[in-house]
Amino acid sequence: MSRRDVGRGRVRGGHSAGVGSGPSRWRGPGDRGDGSCGQATVELVGALPIVLVVALAAGQLLAAGAARELAGNAAEAGAVAILQGGARAAEASRDALPGWSRDRADIDVNGRRVRVRLRPVALIPGLADRLAATVVADAGPER
Repeated sequence: MSRRDVGRGRVRGGHSAGVGSGPSRWRGPGDRGDGSCGQATVELVGALPIVLVVALAAGQLLAAGAARELAGNAAEAGAVAILQGGARAAEASRDALPGWSRDRADIDVNGRRVRVRLRPVALIPGLADRLAATVVADAGPER
């Protein structure tokens, strides 16, 4: 033990020897004695709405990106059907979409062009129309 430890009433291990310590009070877990018990809970409750809004916005952006990808695949399938000489480009485009999105798609075939507009799933009504993806695929010039 050093002279510094002896003068402050400390023993090996750094624990107080009881010299100069005031009345002892049991403190529960997380209670530092400065009145901050429960502060983390209050902060979590305050931050939870912000976290939920950010998560919902990220989910909507992912849904919009997926809709764009699916619309592109459907438009390309319609253009390939035109190139193969089929007159069923709209049906080929609709078949390229997964079942949940077929009712949300608008398919327009004009000559050798296939236009697919797909509305993503949205939690807020009216948001799907604003996030709709429109993709046009062209089968090329007439031969």
